[in-house]
Amino acid sequence: MKIYSFHLMPYGDLDMGHREFYNSVWLKLPNSYFDPEKGHALYNRYLDELELAAELGFDGVAVNEHHQNAYGLMPSPIVMASALARRTGDAKIAILGNAFCLREHPLTLAEEHAMIDCITGGRLISGFVRGIGAEYFAMGVNPAKSRERHEEAHDLVVRAWTEPGPFAFEGKHYHFEYVNVWPRPYQKPHPPIWCPSMGSMETIEWAVHPDRKYVYLHAFTPFDSTLKFHNVFRGLAQNRHGYEASSEQLGWCLPVYVGETDEQAHREAKPHFEAMFNVFLPKISLAMFSPPGYVTTDSYRRFLGHNKSVRGEITFEDLVDRGIVICGSPDTVRRKITDAHRQAGFQHFLGLLQFGTLPADLTEKNIRLFADEVMPALQPLSDKEYRGFDPVEAVAL
Repeated sequence: MKIYSFHLMPYGDLDMGHREFYNSVWLKLPNSYFDPEKGHALYNRYLDELELAAELGFDGVAVNEHHQNAYGLMPSPIVMASALARRTGDAKIAILGNAFCLREHPLTLAEEHAMIDCITGGRLISGFVRGIGAEYFAMGVNPAKSRERHEEAHDLVVRAWTEPGPFAFEGKHYHFEYVNVWPRPYQKPHPPIWCPSMGSMETIEWAVHPDRKYVYLHAFTPFDSTLKFHNVFRGLAQNRHGYEASSEQLGWCLPVYVGETDEQAHREAKPHFEAMFNVFLPKISLAMFSPPGYVTTDSYRRFLGHNKSVRGEITFEDLVDRGIVICGSPDTVRRKITDAHRQAGFQHFLGLLQFGTLPADLTEKNIRLFADEVMPALQPLSDKEYRGFDPVEAVAL
């Protein structure tokens, strides 16, 4: 199994009193709450944390994109990936992801990804995401066009990475007389493409298609939902497309905290987990989270059914019980991840080792304990430990 340290880079110095006036840290929270001097310290601290993970033997470090919010200070994950490119040894750098479809000119991202891939000698993982509805309001893009823009931007970028140029591209949303990207990616035919999601059936069906066979990364939902979506991915591959999905095509991402004992870990992490889920995660209307036309009605209904436990106020105890976070001693964390792997068989695990308001000292302790006491037991895991799945039961949710 490959192990990655994922970071959201939240504005951890947020004045929590804002909740008396605003119900969300997305879109409408005035940017006067942001102190650039604190932002300077946070950005450099967070980069230090990812660099530490790389030094300690994580297989990769991961960043992502969000706009106009305090939940994630990376409107451009390219900037963070660039800062990490020369300081992370052999670790992969995963951009999970970039919303190519939010751009009027997605070739700029194609160029930037190719640059990072060349600088790192082929260590880039490129995540193609659509983002949530709030991203479209932030960027002034019609969310009802998200799916078709996403698929067209993907086709444009992959062709730009793989086909000799110049050539013309004429689509519904993107029109280029000259597609001739310099530089081209270091990896051939192109960097690995991952599709992070919280459970969109359209994303699963698109990623699993034999033309792509991309990595499907499930994030921030109860483990029983993660297991169901992973099994659906495998079932679609086998029942609809006639191939056996590799465990290398599946990943799981969730927040993790390791302490010396279960009691100490719970005591140290509880307020910061609750801050992440009750303050920093999008406490916005469903219409803003998933606007009309963003997904199909069936996919929307499935999403609500499997993610209702992470909307609204949620306690630390519920987060742990539902498998939305993992928190405990090294033995507890090892056991929970190993048991999850036995059930789902994923070969990529991404731990969010800083979350919400978790301070620097506890974050560093978490990274070091995970690297020293947990990771060595996880990296050898393979399909030998995976129990397998019943393709008859792995039907659409």
